[in-house]
Amino acid sequence: MSQNVPSGEGGGRQPIFLVPGGVAALAGLLVAIHVSAGLVLDVHGLGNLRIWFGFIPFRLSAPDLLPGGYLPLLWTGFTHALLHVDAMHLIVNTAWLVVFGTPVARRYGKGRFFAVFFLGALAGAVLLAVIQLAFVNQFSVLIGASGGVAALTGAAMRFIFQPVVVGEDPTTGERVILGRQTATLGQLFTDPRSRAFIIVWIGLNLLIPLAPLFLDVQIPIAWEAHIGGFVAGLLMPSLFDARARRYRG
Repeated sequence: MSQNVPSGEGGGRQPIFLVPGGVAALAGLLVAIHVSAGLVLDVHGLGNLRIWFGFIPFRLSAPDLLPGGYLPLLWTGFTHALLHVDAMHLIVNTAWLVVFGTPVARRYGKGRFFAVFFLGALAGAVLLAVIQLAFVNQFSVLIGASGGVAALTGAAMRFIFQPVVVGEDPTTGERVILGRQTATLGQLFTDPRSRAFIIVWIGLNLLIPLAPLFLDVQIPIAWEAHIGGFVAGLLMPSLFDARARRYRG
């Protein structure tokens, strides 16, 4: 029986607290970079690290005013996701990474897990640049894994609320759990759980730029990167499943 279930998810029972190797490696890398930078670099060094490896939309409009000009744009769309402002920023992003990265890595494998994370980080940086250059026009540096983590969250939305698919072992005839179906984009909004999550998640992020109107304070959260990453993550499982169908013939 043909079902839209990626082979990486499998039917065996998964230990609930077992973090896949790719997720553990990325979480460890985030922690190692933050701790090492804090131990080795002074304030000036940390500033240079963020200038060279954080994503700065201002480079697109005034490259001559920044070290490296346009050149760091080749990597900063990705490397900004490996840096964090402080320990709390790191802890929140790493916890979110483990929660939503684990089901994505189990379902699609290590390579696609990293693809979702880094392409989501890039998508978040692109949306941030578009909005800031079009409407804000102020200097800012984007650092943090939240765009990539938002992409993992979006990708997980495509299957975590879907029904479990049960098949039959061709050798023993036993009924086995194959995994969960992948929802179409339309089905995400017909299922009340995924619809509620998406609306609340995007709604909360859209409230961030409105906060100064009510609280007389700016919230230093890159909501644009969150939304850009989340939308990219929602779309990527469609590409993965289309590729899997081509291989199955």
